[in-house]
Amino acid sequence: MANSPRTPYSVLDLAPVTEGSTPAESFARSLDLARHAEALGYARYWLAEHHNMPGIASAATAVLIGHIAGGTSTIRVGSGGVMLPNHAPLQVAEQFGTLASLYPGRIDLGLGRAPGTDQPTTKALRRYYAGADAFPSDVMELLRYFEPAQPGQPVQAVPGAGLDVPVWILGSSLFGAGLAATLGLPYAFASHFAPGAMSEALALYHRDFRPSKHLRQPHAMLVLNVVAADTRAEAERLFTTQQQSFVRLRRGTPGLIPPPIDDIEAFWSPAEKAMVAQSLACSVIGDPGDVREGIAEFVARHRPDELMLTANIFDHDARKHSFALAADAMRA
Repeated sequence: MANSPRTPYSVLDLAPVTEGSTPAESFARSLDLARHAEALGYARYWLAEHHNMPGIASAATAVLIGHIAGGTSTIRVGSGGVMLPNHAPLQVAEQFGTLASLYPGRIDLGLGRAPGTDQPTTKALRRYYAGADAFPSDVMELLRYFEPAQPGQPVQAVPGAGLDVPVWILGSSLFGAGLAATLGLPYAFASHFAPGAMSEALALYHRDFRPSKHLRQPHAMLVLNVVAADTRAEAERLFTTQQQSFVRLRRGTPGLIPPPIDDIEAFWSPAEKAMVAQSLACSVIGDPGDVREGIAEFVARHRPDELMLTANIFDHDARKHSFALAADAMRA
């Protein structure tokens, strides 16, 4: 089955910090990967906000977006996402207004309502925070800051007011799908780690979508784990890095990104194996033929308007090669 070349494909990066490396090295690798992705025809390069995780260096997401955008020339760079309850909407508008002023026409703002961390860190981030119930009103407040400033307006985003900063709603449940539909915004679903509600969320988003000045018809993006290598066995071995990271997170012992191992069965329990299989069900692992077929089947089954690929691979050159093979598959 051939995949439609009209499906845009993008990269989701968490700025992984591998064992034996530093965040500074992670940032250099992310920029190198972004330049590589740009040359390969990837449409977007998104970075995700996480906190208190030694293996993920993208906590200051807007700062890192500026680093990536400044080192590339055409690829769109954005957040996948900024966890809005951690921030004042005005501050986010100012940050992304600054980015959009520096890199016009290239900045995306994806918003999520999860904390992106554990409970103690959530409290440290949100000094006066009571819950995520304010997320819809915070999104609407943020959208207003991107409107042209009006005479007498008491608070405006400088820069930000009147700028074109596309806002996406991110989610892994029906809540985000419903909000994106109500506000007439594009929607990205976190199918790469929480695929359970994917089909129901997409159906709700399309059913309840209301056209807006931001978007005339629904536009949905799905995220897919893709690990490609020259052989299926090597791809499966590379994927053990992601599998180990997931198990360690569930065990409450997240750390730096581990190298692949030869015997994943000796690492996890049967219950952990089942948990990983369920969480990472939206994954395509294999050689170029496997990846081409797997991506094509995923797109044909779920019909996303865009596809975002992510790959937690220990070796940087192997990660670049995987994204190159994935791009070949998307163009096939």
